[in-house]
Order: sequence, then structure tokens, then C-alpha cells
Amino acid sequence: PFCSNPGSWASHQHFHPHSIKIPGDITLGGLFPIHARGPHGLPCGEIKKEKGIHRMEAMLYALDQINSDPELLPNITLGARILDTCSRDTYALEQSLTFVQALIQKDTSDIRCSNGEPPIIRKPERVIGVIGASASSVSIMVANVLRLFEIPQISYASTAPELSDNNRYDFFSRVVPPDSYQAQAMVDIVKAMGWNYVSTLASEGSYGESGVDSFQQISREAGGLCIAQSIKIPREPKPGEFDKIIKRLMETSNARGVIIFANEDDIKRVLEAAKRANLTGHFLFVGSDSWGAKSSPILDQEDVAEGAVTILPKRASIEGFDQYFTSRSLENNRRNIWFAEFWEDDFRCKLTRPGIKIDSEKKKCTGEERINRDTPYEQEGKVQFVIDAVYAMAHALHSMHLDLCPGAMGVCDKMDPVEGRMLLNYIRSVNFNGGGEPHLYLLRIEMQWSGGDHQIPDSVCSFPCNPGERKKMVKGVPCCWHCELCDGYQYQLDEMNCETCPFNMRPTPNRTSCRSTPIIKLEWHSPWAIIPVFLAILGILATSFVVITFIRFNDTPIVRASGRELSYVLLTGIFLIYLITFLMIAEPGAVVCAFRRLLLGLGMAITYSAMLTKTNRIYRIFEQGKKSVSPPKFISPTSQLAITFILMSVQLLGVFVWFAVIPPHTIIDYEEQRPPNPEMARGVLKCDMSDLSLICCLSYSIVLMVTCTVYAVKSRGVPETFNEAKPIGFTMYTTCIVWLAFVPIFFGTAQSTEKMFIQTTTLTVSMSLSASVSLGMLYIPKVYVIIFHPEQNVQKRKRSFKAVVQAATMSTRLSQKSNDKQNGETQNKIEPDRTQ
Repeated sequence: PFCSNPGSWASHQHFHPHSIKIPGDITLGGLFPIHARGPHGLPCGEIKKEKGIHRMEAMLYALDQINSDPELLPNITLGARILDTCSRDTYALEQSLTFVQALIQKDTSDIRCSNGEPPIIRKPERVIGVIGASASSVSIMVANVLRLFEIPQISYASTAPELSDNNRYDFFSRVVPPDSYQAQAMVDIVKAMGWNYVSTLASEGSYGESGVDSFQQISREAGGLCIAQSIKIPREPKPGEFDKIIKRLMETSNARGVIIFANEDDIKRVLEAAKRANLTGHFLFVGSDSWGAKSSPILDQEDVAEGAVTILPKRASIEGFDQYFTSRSLENNRRNIWFAEFWEDDFRCKLTRPGIKIDSEKKKCTGEERINRDTPYEQEGKVQFVIDAVYAMAHALHSMHLDLCPGAMGVCDKMDPVEGRMLLNYIRSVNFNGGGEPHLYLLRIEMQWSGGDHQIPDSVCSFPCNPGERKKMVKGVPCCWHCELCDGYQYQLDEMNCETCPFNMRPTPNRTSCRSTPIIKLEWHSPWAIIPVFLAILGILATSFVVITFIRFNDTPIVRASGRELSYVLLTGIFLIYLITFLMIAEPGAVVCAFRRLLLGLGMAITYSAMLTKTNRIYRIFEQGKKSVSPPKFISPTSQLAITFILMSVQLLGVFVWFAVIPPHTIIDYEEQRPPNPEMARGVLKCDMSDLSLICCLSYSIVLMVTCTVYAVKSRGVPETFNEAKPIGFTMYTTCIVWLAFVPIFFGTAQSTEKMFIQTTTLTVSMSLSASVSLGMLYIPKVYVIIFHPEQNVQKRKRSFKAVVQAATMSTRLSQKSNDKQNGETQNKIEPDRTQ
């Protein structure tokens, strides 16, 4: 209210200091962020050229087009009341109360002017619908008020998903898709880049928070995408707040991708903070439609923002608006009360105002500057949607007018005032044709990243594991893992698991599969084979020489005295012992394995059976001589051969039983040479003879050897000139020493990777040594005499068994007498001690 005095009209000019009034038959409200949010304590800050002025001019352009269109709302002029929200929801709420003033009943009965007259009550304009707001937080705040007064609202940029709640925001409509759509697009972009580990950054408020919530929900449903950090920018940031945000983002530096749902002021400060932290090119921003195609957030920060991917709803550039806006000047655009401020900011000059000095650093505006000639111009991304919102309201009013005022010129009584809920129904009936099916197609080859690189940077928590490595997931973070090498004999079954190769296989060098283990055998050229073969050849040659000598001098006294029959048997056994070396080294096969079983113990059994028969015969003769003059039984050559073959048959019987129970065959032993390094693994081709079966095969020969040794010990008192008792004794003592050395070597190497080679060499060398001892002790001296001292190979006087008995008796008595003499001397020495 105001009184009719001259000074009152002057004050009216400032009744709406932050609004534009466009007269018309029907008035639409407009909410635009002409200015940024002001610093602490001030509602408004610097002007927003694109998000504010471009969008607001788009509404003015749309009103001009509609008012000049004879087909749309003929004879009805649309007016407007446009307000500045200053990008702040609380300030916008205060401003929007202007829209509902006409609907608030005021009691002015007690108001009087100073002269006593009643005041003139100026009827406020009635706003039938509102275009706006831009920010979702502002739209939410304003929508709560407008719904109380049933004023429809159409937003051109508010995309918060919660505004889709028709129960809470029933008078709210929008011509842009909600954030869930662009959140889906962002998820698709991140996946197309091959990223799986990103951070989110949101301005505090419904737009930022709900946008990030949508992104997180969609990414969870899609899977394969993890959020490293979710940071919120405070509504009123403190000094240094953005530097802290950058520092927090660097705590997960692998998450280079940053999903940003923030207003353009916050975006600009984030870029500035990243530049201050010398992190230009590190962060890969994916911005929402609040960034879109606007240049103001990246002004002077282009290097930091290089490579950013931003989202905008599908739009078409309005050519008519470009012509309209670039033709605007200070002279023809006086209705825009903020245009002078825009002019100064866009052209970086200063307009002269009464009483205000011009900054010396800035040039003076001439008014002749032109948009898109003196400064770059690009249509702001939401201009189309502002125009769509105004046209949606106009089409709804047109349909309403046709229904309520058919044939009437101008606004009829039924539309004065316009009923809000009815208008809302008409608005919801307005149709817009979409621009095709939604899809995402990225020309990744044409994308340029920081430094001009065309290679897509990584934003992953963990890089893919190398072949042969499995993923060990980090608990609670499905995109993060540690790579563990499949060790030992494991190969990579899949990306999460390692599995041990089958027993007959080993992993490939890259451990992605298994391959057959190489099969080896003891080769003739191996050092492990050369020595045994050399000894065996020498032994065979020596044995052959002895046999040939004995055959040639078969009837000489030395040959006959040595017991020709048993000697040939014994030499056959020695020959077989040497021969087994070749069978042990030969490539295993069924025949070779059969001969190994047969000859391994048979040669020794033959040798020690003959020796045992000889020592037993000597022992029995001299024992019998002590008791009687009659000779013992079974001392003839035929009997000796019979005893020897009986002893041998036990070994043969055991071997044939073994053949019947387990037929000879070969096996490949993969456990014997299976060291920690799989590259050294080998399968050993061998006969099916375990260490135990080998010992069992030799056990009978060992029993014969031990028994023979016992008889050799018992026969140690036989005269040196009598037969072969002493040489046999020395042979058996030496053989026992050889085999006692064999046992620890054989079993001590059971865990060695060279087990087969060591054991085969040890066994063959031990057998060759024992054969050589027998050959050397028993027959080499005889051959030496036969060859080099034939004069000693003559017939000596035959001794009867009685003479043998007498010699044995005499030997015994001499032995006893020697013992008694030693005992007597000891007693004589001891007795004086007793008398003392």
C-alpha cells in the first residue's frame, strides 16, 4: 500500500529491485540464477552469464515468439515476472513469495495515511504459473510454497529424482529427464572407458546428493563398479575446504575418475584446488548437466578440465535464439535490468555511471561491442528446455482457452482468474516428441586426454593380474584385489582360483594350463652309467679270462684242487653279477624288467651258494675230524653241486612266484623327481620294483652271504695250506663291508631328486665290487700261479682223510696249548699280587 503523496511514486521503482516485469494479459513467473551464491553474509555474488542470462533471455525470446504467433493464444499477451534466485534456495524462497502475493488476503482496515485518508491498495499481479527453477534444491524449496497456492511450476533444469514424487510435488513438472537418466549415462560412460573404481563428488543439497545416490544405486545394480569415496561439498564451504576435498580424493589416487554432481561454482573451485595441488591431468571428471557445455566453470582452468566428459540432455540448438541473443545491445535490451552487468562482464569493460569512477585497469564500454563478434558465444545447454517450458505453459493455456472460452477474444471470465489445478491438468496433457531411442556411443578414438594423449587413462583399484596369477579379493571392495602367483604345481583355473595339475603334468611357464611332464630314463652316456658300465666290462673281461684259463688248464692240480665243478658255478654267478649292470641301465621294458628280477638276486645267490657249500664242507670235515676218523657225508663234488643247486633253487622259486603274483611291467614315477621348481620335474621310466621289493630280491643272497661269513669265521683255525678257507673268509669280510656301506647310501638318497640314478649306480657298483672281491680273492692268485709260476702247478702227495684228521687234531691241540700257556703266564703274574 502507498499514499497519494508525490514522494511515494519514487519509492515504487525499487519495489522489485531484483525482478523483471513484462506486462501482459496473463503473467508467468520466472526463476533464474542470474547471480552466483554470494560470499558469507551476502545473498548474491558475481553474475552468471550462461546459466543465468542465457536462460533468462531464452524465456524472453519464447514470450516474444508466442506473443507474435497468431495461431497460439491469439489476442492474448503473455507477460512475466522474472526473479533472480542467486543460486540459493533460501533466498529464492523469499523472492518467490512475490508470486503468491495476489493470493494472500490482507486486512487493511486499520491502515490510514498521514492525512487520514485510506491508502490506495495496488492490486498485485497474479502469477498463474512459474517457469523454473534451475537448481533442484531451489525448485524443491519453491515447489513446497507454490503447491499450497496451487500454482503450477515447470522446471527447465531441475533433475533431482525426488521431484518425481507426485504426492509431495504434485504441482511440479519438468521438461528435462531426472538425474537417474544421466546417472545411467554416467555409469555407461564409466564402463565404456573400462573404469571400475571412481569417486563421487556432490554439492550438498537435493540435486547433488540425489544425483550421486542414483549413480551409486545404478552402479550397484550394474555390478563391476566400485565407489572409492563419496564426498559432499558443504553448502557454505569454509576457506580451504576444496583443498581438503582434493587431499581426500588423493587418498585413493587410483580412483582417477571423479563423478561430479555439483553446481558450477563448486565445479570451478574444485578445478582451482586441483590446479593448486599441482594435479593437472590426474583427475578424470565425468560431470553432470550442471556442468554440461558451460564454459564458465572451466574459465582459466582449461588444462585441469581437459578430458572431462560432461552430460547434457539431448537437445537441439535454437537458431532463432542465436540470432536474437547476438543482436542484443544496451540500446535494444533495456527490459533486462541485469543486461548492463552482463555486458561489463562479457566484454571486460566498465560502463560509466553517475558518481562512480571507472577502474583504471578496465577499459570503458563503448556500447558498440557485439556478442559473437568481440567475444566468443555458444548457446547454453538448457536454452532449448527453457523455451520448451514456456511453450508447454502456452500450449496448456491455449488448450484451456479453447475449452473454456470458445470463440472469445482475449481472456474470458472463466479464465479470470486461471484455476491452478485445471491448468495443471492441461499442462500434463501437453505432448512433446522425443528425439529417438536413448543410446550411448562414444568415439573413444577421437577423445583427447591431458597432454594430448588419445589413450584412455586408467581408473581402476587394481590392475588385471598377469597370466598365472589369481585374484585375492579385498574384503568388502569387489573391485580391489591382490594378485597371487599360482605357485608350486598349480595353474590358473580361472581368474579367482588356482588348481594343482594332475600328477603326470606340470604347469606351463605362464601357469595358464598344464603340460605333460617329460619322461626320462638312465641313459648310457650319463655319468651315473659310465662308471658302473666300465667296472662291469672290466669284471666281465676278467671273469672271462679266468674261465678261459681254467678251461685251458682244466686238468692241472691247482684247477682240480680248487673244486672245478663249484668253481665254474661260482664264476658263472660272478659273471651274472657283472651282467646285471647292463640290465639295470638298459631302457625299461617288460623283457628287461623280467630279466632284472631274475638275475638281480640269482647271480649273487649262485655265487654265495657255492661259497657257502665250500665253507660248510671245510667246516664239517674238520669238525668231524675232531670226533671221528670217518669222513662226513655229502662232501663229494656231486653232492656239493647238488647242495649248491638246492640253495639256488630257493631264489629261483621266489622269483617265479613273484612273476606269477605281479607280472613284470614298467611304470612312470612322477613323484621321484618332483622338486619345488616345476621346470625341473621329470617322470622316471622304470621297472615296477620298489625299494622294498629290491631288498626282498637281494635278501636271500644276503642271508647266504651272512651264513657263509659265519662259517668262514668258524673255519679260521684251518691250516693255511688247506684248501680255500682263508681266501673265502677274507672275501666274505670284505663283501660285508661293501654291503654295509651300500645300505646307508641306498636309503639315504631316497629323498633326492637324483634318487634313481644314485641308487642304480650304488647298487651296480656295490655288486660289481663284491663280485670283484670274490674274483680277486679266490681266483686271481690261482691264475697268477698258473700263468706265471707253472712250476708250482704240480701234483702234491695225496693226503688221506686220516691225515687230514690228524692235522686238524694237531692244530686244535696247538691252539689249546697256546691258550693254556698264555693263561699260565697271566696267573704267575697275578699270584705275587695275591701274596702281598
